[in-house]
Amino acid sequence: MAEGQEVQFIEVSESQAGQRIDNFLRTRLKGAPKSLIYRIVRKGEVRVNKKRIKADYRLQSGDLVRVPPLRLTPESAVKEASEGLRNLLAGSVLVESPDWLVINKPSGLAVHGGSGVKIGLIEALRQVREDLDFLELVHRLDRDTSGCLLLAKNRTALLSLNAAMKERRMEKKYLALVQGRWPARRDYVSARLDRYDAGNGERRVRVDDAGKVSRTRFAVRETLPRVTLIEAEPVTGRTHQIRVHAAHAGHALLGDDKYGTPEGERMARGLGLDRLFLHALTLTFPDPKSGRDVQARAPLEASLERALERARHAS
Repeated sequence: MAEGQEVQFIEVSESQAGQRIDNFLRTRLKGAPKSLIYRIVRKGEVRVNKKRIKADYRLQSGDLVRVPPLRLTPESAVKEASEGLRNLLAGSVLVESPDWLVINKPSGLAVHGGSGVKIGLIEALRQVREDLDFLELVHRLDRDTSGCLLLAKNRTALLSLNAAMKERRMEKKYLALVQGRWPARRDYVSARLDRYDAGNGERRVRVDDAGKVSRTRFAVRETLPRVTLIEAEPVTGRTHQIRVHAAHAGHALLGDDKYGTPEGERMARGLGLDRLFLHALTLTFPDPKSGRDVQARAPLEASLERALERARHAS
């Protein structure tokens, strides 16, 4: 990333209005870590209309933003997206409108940087889509999960889509391959979930009566010799919800290094599976302008298709 050598004065456009100043700066100062952005705001180096502001200040059309020059060391800078990652993301957009886009997120890529992750999908996609002044995640997927991920291209769309999600007008359906034979009549799991510190700063989730109400619908898609292909639809949106609910039901997801079993690990290796078999297959949401439902569908990646074929022919 080229370092900023001079003070910049940026006038806020109508499409950027309503955006928080910290998110605005993260888009403009590609490579700057969040900690640095918060520091320059706190110290008053960033000003809006010549006045100091806080990191949660929401920009208005016509605001004049003063951005100081930055000198980033290689250790502090957000990593530049590699050419391979740029090409992968550019070719992974499933459907797009002037207000939003849906991307088929690859497994193994965090949705955002932080906690030792130098670059996530949102940072890389902002580098790929330099034509966009605004790009924000509407929801998240676990790092190891692939499939449909929705992003907003302006503040109005973000607010509308967030409201749709809170009002449960957004439907997400996942495919998962689980250990054992899932009972056809077990179509619902309701178990409270609680987040806890598993050590080394890692956060995990467990079933706990003191946790938050969590519900997931399940449906059997295909019963195979030793595993079951299921469809999962989270009613609530808790961290790792599908993974923990499936494990709680006695059918852990294959390739799950957090909530799986030793037997499941052996089965995954036997199928040549080197990732979590959890894929956000479809996403349905109301378009912010028309209100009509949009459905996006993300095809399974080749490694998951191969694992399924091996499972079908396993003895």
